[in-house]
Formats: sequence, structure tokens, C-alpha cells
Amino acid sequence: MKLRWDTAVGVLLVAVFLTGLGTTDGFASRDNLAFAFNDIVEVALMALPMTLLVVAGQVDLSVASMLGLASALTGRLWEAGWAFETIVPIVLLAGVAGGLLNGWLVTRVGLPSLAVTIGTLALYRGLASVVLGTGAITDFPETYAKWAVDTTTVPGTFLTCPVVLFIVLAAVAAVVLHATGLGRSLFAIGAQEDAAYFAGIRVKRVKLLLFVAGGLVSAFAGIVFTLRYGSARADSGQGFEMLVIASVLLGGVDFDGGKGTLFGAVAGVLLIGVLKNLLTLNDVANEIQVIVTGLLLVASVLTPRLITTVSARRHRRSAVRAG
Repeated sequence: MKLRWDTAVGVLLVAVFLTGLGTTDGFASRDNLAFAFNDIVEVALMALPMTLLVVAGQVDLSVASMLGLASALTGRLWEAGWAFETIVPIVLLAGVAGGLLNGWLVTRVGLPSLAVTIGTLALYRGLASVVLGTGAITDFPETYAKWAVDTTTVPGTFLTCPVVLFIVLAAVAAVVLHATGLGRSLFAIGAQEDAAYFAGIRVKRVKLLLFVAGGLVSAFAGIVFTLRYGSARADSGQGFEMLVIASVLLGGVDFDGGKGTLFGAVAGVLLIGVLKNLLTLNDVANEIQVIVTGLLLVASVLTPRLITTVSARRHRRSAVRAG
């Protein structure tokens, strides 16, 4: 029986988790598990719409910059005396606007998503700096800040409120991707966009909606990040785009589109989170952790292609011998 890539990542996640249990003191404690999963929650949230985008053959590298812009906007509005209940929808609308810009440039202007979102990566981060400068805004309302930190968990579990919300959204995304017509459309667009269009799929509209969803979720992740650290900064989440992409590709979602599972992407996120926590507990420098993430990203792209190449060569050899 052939082992699927996403299943292999799930098995590796279990193996790493068990290794942590057996080798690292304090790894299995309730406090550490709450911290470990909460520490990766913003990346996990952004990985959900990113999975749908990559399955459809697109990518959004501006997600972390949108998180930073959302954080900066949250801080600026709070400093200006706005009620937090008003700030949240305004920030989410800003995320929708950013997603619309990305989607419009891709679907209407016809630019490749990689080039567009490299540009908006710089644009949104620059806007965050304009909004807030180099300073930081703190002293957010305790009621909301308490909701996001790892010391506040669902009674009887080590799961924080943001992690529970991620689980709910992941379940919704899994149903959409694997059990609806929209999900089948995403796979069709990623596999062969022209064929999907001639089959009656509204390709441009679907892609636009995906970018909007990415902007919306990234803005929400920015609010969670701000409350979790109790600080709004323009550089919030800098570098998270690499973690998001690494998680999705590590989970077996094909960067060329048309292949992948939500389970694999979630397993990829959790694997990176558990590895990060283990390395931190063992006093491994942050620079080494970045190198490990980079190696995982390279491996997630290279390994499936090597497997495919080797398999194709074996089939050709078998065909020659049979002939």
C-alpha cells in the first residue's frame, strides 16, 4: 500500500510529539502544550485560506504584511480612543480591501499572483509603518487581551480560545475543500484552469473570493497577535509568510495546484509548531530554528518531485523490459 504524503506528515508529527514526551522535561505539561499551540495559532489561521489558494494554483505572500497592517491599525485606532468593538470590524474590512486588491490585480489585470503579492507584501508592510511608525501601542482592554493569551484555556483542556476557533475554522475549510462543489472547483482550477473555465466554473470569481478570504483571515490573525502580545507594532508577524507557505507545502499541497488536503496542511502547521517548541525548550537559537524551517520548506517541495521522478523512471524501465 502506497503511503500518501499528507499521511506521512501526520505520522511524522506523532513521532516528533512522542519524541518530545520521552526526551524533553516539561514538554507534556498543560502549560507548555497551551503555549506551544497558541504560539503557532496565527500561522495556522492564515494557512487555512492559503491551502485553498495553493490548491487553486495561486499564492498570497502578503498575508504576514496584512497581519502587520491589521495590528498597526488596531493600535492606532485604540490610541485614538475608538471602542474595541468598533475597531474589530474596521480592521477586518481593511483585510477584505487588501484581499480585493490582490484578487483584482490577479483576476482583472491578469498579473501572476506571485508577482502581485510580492508587491503588496511590501505595500501593506509600508502602510503599517505609515499608520503606526516605529513605536508600539499597548494597554488593550483586559477582557479581550485575556481571551488571546495561553494562560486562558477552555476548562478541562490545554486548548486556548484562539486554538478552538482555529479548529472550528479548519473543520469548515475541510468541508468546503473536500465535500462541496466549490472545493471540486478549486481542484479543477488548480489542475487545468482553461478546462475549468470551459466546464462552466467562474474561475475569476472563485479566485477573487479566495484572495478576499485570505485578507480577511490575515487581518483577524493580526488582531489575535496584537491581543496575545498586548502590543501593536508595524513589524508584527514579520517573516510569518514563510512559515505559512512552509506549513502548507510540507503538508503535501502541490505548489502547482490541483493536489492536496486540508488534513495535510494542518499536520504541517502542527509539525512546525511542535518542532519550534521542542527546539525552544532545548535552548536552540532562533537562527537555527529559522534554518530548520527553511530546510523543511525545501524538503516539502523537493521530496515529492523526486519521488515522482524516480517512480516515472521505474515505470519506463518496466515498460522497456516488458517490451
